[in-house]
Amino acid sequence: MRFDYLRTYPSGRSPIMADNVVATTQPLAAQAGLTMLRLGGNAVDAAVATAAVLTVVEPCSNGLGSDLFALVWSPTDERLLGLNSSGRSPEAWHPDLFPEGVPLRGWNSVTVPGAVAGWVALWRRLGRLSFASLLAPAIELAERGFMVTPFIASQWARAVPLLKDQPGFAAHFMPNGRAPEPGERFRNPAQAEALRLIAESEGEALYRGVLANRLVAHAKAHGGMMTGIDLAAHTADWVEPLRLDYRGHEICEIPPNGQGIAALMALGILREFDVARWGPDHPDTWHTAIEAMKLAFRDVHAQITDPAFMRVAPEAMLEADFLRRRAALIDPKRAQDFSPSAELGGGTVYLNAADASGMMVSLIQSNFHGFGSGVVVDGISLQNRGHGFTHEPGHPNQVAGGKRPFHTIIPGFILKDGRPAAAFGVMGGHMQAQGHLQTAIRMIDFGQNPQSALDAPRFRAESGLDVVLEATVPADIRQELERRGHRLASPEASHGGFGSGQIIWRTEHGYVAGSEPRADGAAVGY
Repeated sequence: MRFDYLRTYPSGRSPIMADNVVATTQPLAAQAGLTMLRLGGNAVDAAVATAAVLTVVEPCSNGLGSDLFALVWSPTDERLLGLNSSGRSPEAWHPDLFPEGVPLRGWNSVTVPGAVAGWVALWRRLGRLSFASLLAPAIELAERGFMVTPFIASQWARAVPLLKDQPGFAAHFMPNGRAPEPGERFRNPAQAEALRLIAESEGEALYRGVLANRLVAHAKAHGGMMTGIDLAAHTADWVEPLRLDYRGHEICEIPPNGQGIAALMALGILREFDVARWGPDHPDTWHTAIEAMKLAFRDVHAQITDPAFMRVAPEAMLEADFLRRRAALIDPKRAQDFSPSAELGGGTVYLNAADASGMMVSLIQSNFHGFGSGVVVDGISLQNRGHGFTHEPGHPNQVAGGKRPFHTIIPGFILKDGRPAAAFGVMGGHMQAQGHLQTAIRMIDFGQNPQSALDAPRFRAESGLDVVLEATVPADIRQELERRGHRLASPEASHGGFGSGQIIWRTEHGYVAGSEPRADGAAVGY
């Protein structure tokens, strides 16, 4: 891939170029990963250390009670590996218990936390350093504290009114009765203890040991239905990534229960159009990409859930003829409100790491909505992934016991001629698949370097004809999209409105990396 390094967008950032790279949403976490590489670890060691630190320094987005997905190029295996460590619902859950849907907050929004099991699975199969050494930077930061950045402080302050009454939240995350202010030091000794127990037991403490017992007792005391059997039954599953050819590159995603297939479907629809002749910031490119994304989402939201409960094989949703027929529905001059295809029957953090051996990691973990459920138990902040279920009777994603819900978090990967080309991802709820689509086409169709692809303005397709455009979208694009019938909403000022991404691209001479300008992101290397 020959990138354009001269045409850029005004973020003030330049791509990082190095033999070993870590990129993520918080500089302290990226530095922890780089430390592991300097100590002789590999990209998996770096990724796990980075992920652990992120639970400390970005508690608004993830914690020890998060879920996790990862894609890893293993030079030893000479293949791309996928890991699904999202948790299943408590066995006691049943549709009749949630007539209005799984709640957004509280114990009965919590599915089994999978992130820690995901760290262990990655480390056991591919890591080089001791597990305890990977968690050491996170333990130190939780113990001695860190200065809260303005960006994180603003997220934290917005969450306090919503979560202050959830069990354990105020005690852990409201020192002095409020959110920390920018530049204020925040310590979390309870999380340091939990991390230490996890490190010493190689994760067992959270699923079958002292931390599991604390979680179960807390759930029982606050009306939760999670049991020790639910925790002990969790598995981090190695899965075969889904792949789609896009102009000579293989775009890879984790298969359902995640929404990564939406990005693949949108790209499969978009490849029926010669967008390269239009250019990256032409109204035709934007209109066609928005319509492709809307078509993909309609089918995905109608079908995707735990694969054991799906009525349609994911491969059928990526079949070339099917995507060609979906592409034919796009009117080049008019926005449409699409329906799911009749043919198909039946708050997050992202990081990547790459080392000189060629190992590359794309990893994402999340508590879902800001701080997740709001429930915190002895330093373990729990996700609210159960809210991803639907209560619609008969829907494949209807809530049930022992089931993985529809998941928004997705790591991405790109192969070229069967070899690793890029680890990439854009976190941020339903923006994630849209971010994958937009950054991929900017790099592959238009040769924009990873930093420019992240700096560029974005759209976010909503329901019906509604689209949100970032404030930096040129006026001519905005006016033409409106003329074609897109209902344009005002850009949201809140974090996550247009996602937060990291990209590491492998070249002949090393890696080129970019990091999100909309957050505290940092790409570091040597």
